[in-house]
Amino acid sequence: MTAPRLTLPQSRRMKTPAEFDRCYKRKKSASDAVLVVYACENGLSHPRLGCSVSKKVGNAVVRNRYKRRFREAFRLAQHELPVGVDLVVIPRGGDEPALAAVKESLVKLANQAARKLGEKKPNPQPPSLRGKGALSPSPASQTAQQAQLPNGGGVGEGS
Repeated sequence: MTAPRLTLPQSRRMKTPAEFDRCYKRKKSASDAVLVVYACENGLSHPRLGCSVSKKVGNAVVRNRYKRRFREAFRLAQHELPVGVDLVVIPRGGDEPALAAVKESLVKLANQAARKLGEKKPNPQPPSLRGKGALSPSPASQTAQQAQLPNGGGVGEGS
């Protein structure tokens, strides 16, 4: 069996601000001490990576080093990542993490965020249905309850 190719073509990268905004608006993320990972569906047969490194992290040299490290971790771990997901990676504050720490964190957080994408929240009842249901019995169940009572359940009828 041949080893999987470990390349990172341009098709595996997010480039436009609209792609990043779509991931942020989906609001599905996971984080740890090293990274924050936002995820959203992309409809493709492979994951894509987007890097967002703030000026708070450092000057251009430092920010570019972070992005190179993120791309390398993604390239090495791309076959362990969930399929059909866009990932936006943001560094946490502190010292620059080692490549092994970034790779381990990326795989773990990407899988967590992808799991959150698949979860469905239970739909709350619309306001028109609140207060109805189990708390107020239906007319059919009321007549059934009256039939079980002695004398038909009528009030004030002969005893």
